[in-house]
Amino acid sequence: MDGVDRERRRSRGPRTTGLQQQQLVALVVAAQRTVGPGHFVEVGARHLRGEIIMDGRGGTAPEHVVAERRGTLAVSHRPDCCLLGAQKTNGTRSLAYPDEGGYSLQYDSRPLPCLLLSCLLLLLLLHLLSSPSSSSSSPPPPPPSPPHHVPLPVDASSAGPAPPSLAFLLTGSAGDADRLLRLLLATYHPRNLYLLLLDGAASAGDRARLARQARAGPGRANVHVVGDPGFANPRGASTLAATLHGASLLLRVGQDWDWFVHLDAGDYPLVTPDDLLHVLSYIPKDLNFIQHTSYIGWRESRQIRPIVVDPGLYLSSRTDIFYATQKRELPNAYKLFTGSSSVILSRKFIEYCIIGTDNLPRTMLMYYTNMPLPHRKYFQTVLCNSPEFNRTVVNHDLHYSKWDSSSKKEPLLLTLDDVENMTQSGVAFGTRFSMDDPVLNHIDEEILHRQPEEPAPGGWCIGVGDVSPCSVSGNPDVLRPGPAAMKLAKLLAQRLTYRNFYSQQCIWD
Repeated sequence: MDGVDRERRRSRGPRTTGLQQQQLVALVVAAQRTVGPGHFVEVGARHLRGEIIMDGRGGTAPEHVVAERRGTLAVSHRPDCCLLGAQKTNGTRSLAYPDEGGYSLQYDSRPLPCLLLSCLLLLLLLHLLSSPSSSSSSPPPPPPSPPHHVPLPVDASSAGPAPPSLAFLLTGSAGDADRLLRLLLATYHPRNLYLLLLDGAASAGDRARLARQARAGPGRANVHVVGDPGFANPRGASTLAATLHGASLLLRVGQDWDWFVHLDAGDYPLVTPDDLLHVLSYIPKDLNFIQHTSYIGWRESRQIRPIVVDPGLYLSSRTDIFYATQKRELPNAYKLFTGSSSVILSRKFIEYCIIGTDNLPRTMLMYYTNMPLPHRKYFQTVLCNSPEFNRTVVNHDLHYSKWDSSSKKEPLLLTLDDVENMTQSGVAFGTRFSMDDPVLNHIDEEILHRQPEEPAPGGWCIGVGDVSPCSVSGNPDVLRPGPAAMKLAKLLAQRLTYRNFYSQQCIWD
């Protein structure tokens, strides 16, 4: 274990209670008036030499956090802070814990008496400020707030952080138009962006019908359909090309989405759109959810060393891949990773792959062009070989799937027998479902509360009376999460703990 990991372990300590946190925030607000402008502003803090400074937890995350540097108390406003690793500048070490609310630790390496003296001086100034004035014209001081309720300096107009925006790429092939439409309605939310892609195997009539039906609902200007896609062979590089094509289109048509979510026609949500947006609004937007491993095993002889050619890259008809007689050696310039094709990736990482100046994504694309199933390896390998992004990986794709130990080519179909395991897992999506399986109706009725041909209802649906609730659109920022949100939040809390987050992240076996 290196020095940074040892320092992180030593930095962990007891958490503050909600009361302690609220009192500290109120103290900082008063101190801000005392210290005044012009002082150094920094982010803090968690635990220092056995003394609790601050914990970033507790309901709505406070916007004001406190730190001490060069003997000056300062206040910072950095709600999206998420530093990974450690830095040391001007004798001050900075440690960050993205699993602890996204706040970094700043502490001074000077002796403890300096800190105690600063705290005593601060308390003295606060006491002087809170003393009643001797002037007879001054109003009497307000009664002290009860010790169990100190108001937080948060915006009263919102009960939490602003919901994120998700960019969905929904892909299918011939015969999948109805499945994509159902998947769109089950995941639809006006804050999100949707791109539907039926590959070249589907007819132009199916594609035109899907476009009409997908945009038929009120206010669905955020839904788009790819008009002239190529062929996507599920075993070749053409599928990866289609995914990157869809991601680039979403970057072009949407300027403010936060995560890229790729779903296949065989996937289906296990939480409502409000559930998903509500939970994701509390985590850093630079995290990437992708199942990955560097363990190659049997894949080396079947998927890594074989050289294949995908005719879908150059023919206007669907043709299966074919194998070359030669095989190639494993690379030593980078480490290969593999995993699931289901991904939830940050916008920053998608921009890195599509328009970034680093040549790593293009090098990986060239390498995987002649490999079977490259869409299950490309994003994993780029993420874990990039120093900029390999510490933002959560080793979970938030999908539920069932595999047969005797055959690992494709996950097994999910049925009504799997409902209990699916719902208890806390994940956001399930894969794979057959078309119009009764389990989809069960999910619509019991989990999504969705009527046929209607979107999953949420806080934005304000229709009353005889009209459909979602036929009238309200404020898209209003979310009404249900019980599934708690299970999803619990799953993410487990995955983002210090131990799970780093110990399962881009491990080089």
